[in-house]
Amino acid sequence: MAEIMTAAQRVTIARHSQRPNVQEIISGLFTDFFIQRGDRFAGEDESILGGIARFHGRPVTVIGTRKGRTLDENLRYNFGMPSPEGYRKALRLMRQAEKFHRPILTFIDTPGAYPGMEAEERGQGEAIARNLMEMSRLTVPVVATVTGEGNSGGALALGVADRVLMLENAVYSILSPEGFATILWKDSSRREEACELMQLTAPDLKRLGVIDEIVPEPAGGAHLAPEIALRELEKVLERNLKALSRQSGEALAAGRYQKFRQMGTPPKEDQ
Repeated sequence: MAEIMTAAQRVTIARHSQRPNVQEIISGLFTDFFIQRGDRFAGEDESILGGIARFHGRPVTVIGTRKGRTLDENLRYNFGMPSPEGYRKALRLMRQAEKFHRPILTFIDTPGAYPGMEAEERGQGEAIARNLMEMSRLTVPVVATVTGEGNSGGALALGVADRVLMLENAVYSILSPEGFATILWKDSSRREEACELMQLTAPDLKRLGVIDEIVPEPAGGAHLAPEIALRELEKVLERNLKALSRQSGEALAAGRYQKFRQMGTPPKEDQ
């Protein structure tokens, strides 16, 4: 039976440093992972990890944002905030997957794209926008999973997928609750109030049609029993990938486009 928690409590769990990260997901669910680096334009961004792997024997492309657990790792991965090079690397791998007809699995856990001046100078907004556009056109199955927090365009740049999944205690929103409270009330301490208003939890987003499925977590959060959490995630990924693989590439691209165009549209009876 799922625990009843407040939105603020879920945000705290989503940010827990011991939640299963993309490295553990790759080690636990995939075999033969071959890491690929660089955007072939400016450099390498370690806050996005990507490469080729096998999932239940099938070749796939895996891409995910990664945070650190120690101070050194946080600095190395820029606290999970990708720069333009990271998004361009992700796009390079997705284009490669399209060329070789490999499904794409993305894993999202980021407070948002890096907002520094140097990132903007190198085209942060353009890199994110191009990912959104090109992901909408892919003709291979794309499954995105929000594993921790997924904020702003930094998360959406890996989230234009045929199926959008969320771990039970993950959160997905336009920005952090602290940022929301600062903008709305000029008071970041009202984060708990913001959490409730933002409707950023998995149950909220499932009801609103923003995500497709919630992946159950062990009581108290995935960090308390990561092996159980990974097995649940594996089952959901396998089922969705199998269903998507029955569709043609044209049907996938058309369905994905319509899926995102219709988000936020009220039911006809409410119009």
